[in-house]
Amino acid sequence: MKNLVIYYSRKGENYVNGSIVPLKKGNTEIVAEFIQNAVGADLFEIETVNDYSASYMTCIEEAKAELRENARPELKNYLQDISDYDNIFVCGPCWWGTFPMAVFSQLERLDFTGKKVLPLMTHEGSGLGVCERDLMKICTGANFSKGLAVHGADAAKSENAVAKWAKSNI
Repeated sequence: MKNLVIYYSRKGENYVNGSIVPLKKGNTEIVAEFIQNAVGADLFEIETVNDYSASYMTCIEEAKAELRENARPELKNYLQDISDYDNIFVCGPCWWGTFPMAVFSQLERLDFTGKKVLPLMTHEGSGLGVCERDLMKICTGANFSKGLAVHGADAAKSENAVAKWAKSNI
């Protein structure tokens, strides 16, 4: 059984427990690596051609505009084929109740027929938002596992919970 983690993560200024703090490594990248360690997975990081603002407050406004426009930001690299994988973990931060639009830029290009999709969202209070609903619209033909919401401020301490979830759902 082969596993893949597709993720978007934000380094730098982030909202953590009510304050804006700089992060050397994004919360979602931390948990993506926990999944990789737990179940042996390949990692694919989604990176946009045009970076979001370094300012957290500006970035969330950019994210809100993209959501409103249902934008699909251009990515630096695209996965072309996931046919070798059985389980696809889709991980990202909660931006206005769902994944960043860049995640959908990637997912819409892939054939999820017969794949198991496992959503994970890092958040500061909104849980999974509507990401599961949104994935079901985009990842047609996939089977879905119950998603996991990880409080971003606790991401570095979530390895046991993330590993347990990943192992029990594949």
